[in-house]
Amino acid sequence: MENKKKNIMQKVKIEKVILSVGGIGEELEKGFKLLKIITNRKPAKMKSKKRIPSLGVRPKLEVGAVVTIRRKYEELLKRLLIARENSLNKKQISENNFSFGIKEYIEIPGVEYQREIGIIGFDVTIVFKRSGRRIKLRKIKRGKIPKRQTISKEEIIKFMEDNFQVEFN
Repeated sequence: MENKKKNIMQKVKIEKVILSVGGIGEELEKGFKLLKIITNRKPAKMKSKKRIPSLGVRPKLEVGAVVTIRRKYEELLKRLLIARENSLNKKQISENNFSFGIKEYIEIPGVEYQREIGIIGFDVTIVFKRSGRRIKLRKIKRGKIPKRQTISKEEIIKFMEDNFQVEFN
């Protein structure tokens, strides 16, 4: 009875790792270059939809850069977690994902200081999934998935401790 196989549909996986940086004008260009150096991929620029006069933001103004990594993220994720000393807060975990920030990119192993960029930080979001999530997202024959398909905080903590040796405070 103990050797009974676990349900493979309940297995937790990482869907994607998202790196993002915010800023306007020259700050945004520096962040764009930083994401390009760290991931070796071309970031996408995000445009604002609202007007926020206190921040000097108007609609269609570029306010951020984002890179989404769906494959071969293990090595990058390990380096990013080392920059955080493999410890995160439980507050940073949400349902199906968790996020953390890196204050200075020079803390990441293998990344050297770039004079034209200076010292800036960025945010990292890790999104989790189970098999069968596509049923909810696809266009044809879309279906509903039950609440048990969502990944709880405890499952995320266990997955990260087992696979990436991360400690949660």
